[in-house]
Amino acid sequence: MSAHWIAVASAEHVRRGRQGGFMQVNHGKAAPLRRVKPGDGIAYYSPTTFLGKKDGLQAFTAIGTVREGEPYQGDMGGGFTPFRRDVAWATAEETPIKPLLDRLDFSAGKSNWGYQLRFGLFEISAHDFSLIAEAMGAKTAVAVN
Repeated sequence: MSAHWIAVASAEHVRRGRQGGFMQVNHGKAAPLRRVKPGDGIAYYSPTTFLGKKDGLQAFTAIGTVREGEPYQGDMGGGFTPFRRDVAWATAEETPIKPLLDRLDFSAGKSNWGYQLRFGLFEISAHDFSLIAEAMGAKTAVAVN
């Protein structure tokens, strides 16, 4: 059975990954990506539009399914070679998290709902993943089983 995950990054970084067909987490660390397996669903949450800028975006910015293969290193220039996984990104709209907070298992009834997001990658229920996909209007198949 597939797992479902939320990864956290600025919208600018997520958009770069969507364009390139990959994901990165925790500033390019390999260990978290080894927990994610082919066929798993991945949804990105972006607290901000740009890294280091507090603009209050707080939105889901991408959703898709992890492709076959293992984590690999990409070259971002300047000696930065972060680890990545390939993802089949769904056609979806960025959507704010706040209207979903009372319906998501990981946040319902929790005043400190953002605490888990500090880890950069955490597993969520199939229910939460399905709710996020629906809210984003995901147009292509994503792993929901």
